[in-house]
Amino acid sequence: MSFKREIPYYQAQNNEVELFEHAYKNQLPLLIKGPTGCGKTRFIEHMAAKLGRPLYTIACHDDLTAADLVGRHLIGDGETYWQDGPLTKAVREGAICYLDEIVEARKDTTVVLHPLSDNRRILPIERTGEELKASPEFMLVVSYNPGYQNLLKGMKPSTRQRFVSMRFDYPDKKTETAILQQETQLNLAISTQLIELAQALRILKDHDLEESASTRLLVYAATLIKSGLDPIEACRAAIIEPLTDDDETVAALMEVVKAKMMVV
Repeated sequence: MSFKREIPYYQAQNNEVELFEHAYKNQLPLLIKGPTGCGKTRFIEHMAAKLGRPLYTIACHDDLTAADLVGRHLIGDGETYWQDGPLTKAVREGAICYLDEIVEARKDTTVVLHPLSDNRRILPIERTGEELKASPEFMLVVSYNPGYQNLLKGMKPSTRQRFVSMRFDYPDKKTETAILQQETQLNLAISTQLIELAQALRILKDHDLEESASTRLLVYAATLIKSGLDPIEACRAAIIEPLTDDDETVAALMEVVKAKMMVV
């Protein structure tokens, strides 16, 4: 059974669409590596709709437990009943299960993915005694930002090597301009200036900034400008303030904004 819905806009950068389709066809799990806000989640939403599959997205965090993924027993109306978690639902339904920022989850939680990410494609549920065989249409996709990796939050090689992998980065100037115009209908001149601003800020990555100005933040800024907010103030609110809490750094970056956003 396919699930027909509108396909979210996505501008391909390389061969990621073709690679995803081949991984899906061959029942291979997929790992996507790339910086925050570069389009990983939108890509997954696009591919799920394109393939006609339901999508379960899980934002990983320190408190995520195996039960949050697999399911748990609940009490209601005086009796105990089992409730599937999103991973179990995806396995049963033949959906795409996407775990965003997988390295944020605890190691003992991600272990439950191992039997699903090899040739077995099974999900043992200890609390019910079930051993679910994944539907042929089921696909496991995980992502993380390599820039955040450290000794405590790296992905174990034994886990990473279970996946086919692709690397994302911020789009080139032409592609990112097209994304801004498609998402916000902002005119070409201002869209181009926003892209040039982002490129200037990205040079500062690992020097004055921990993170780069993402495509997501550019879309936010473009949306505010399109709705009538002053472009300088839109860039402050949607790009500069989210990048840093340091007052001096904000002031310095705003000088870059004023130099790039020469909108009359």
